[in-house]
Amino acid sequence: MNQVKIDFERCKECGYCIHYCPKKVLVKGDKINKKGYFAAEVADPEGCIACGTCARVCPDVCISVYKDVE
Repeated sequence: MNQVKIDFERCKECGYCIHYCPKKVLVKGDKINKKGYFAAEVADPEGCIACGTCARVCPDVCISVYKDVE
């Protein structure tokens, strides 16, 4: 299964990853990080196609995408 990892404490809630995800697998989280932001989280991990768009648009480089190799 493909995997998206978001560094919870580095996320500043800009929403770019959520907006540009072609499969809409990311959502605004409901937990606040130490900086006071609602960090993004993965809502549908099975829907991820590991395109890497979220990681490329993140201005704080807090997203990593791992593609499953079968």
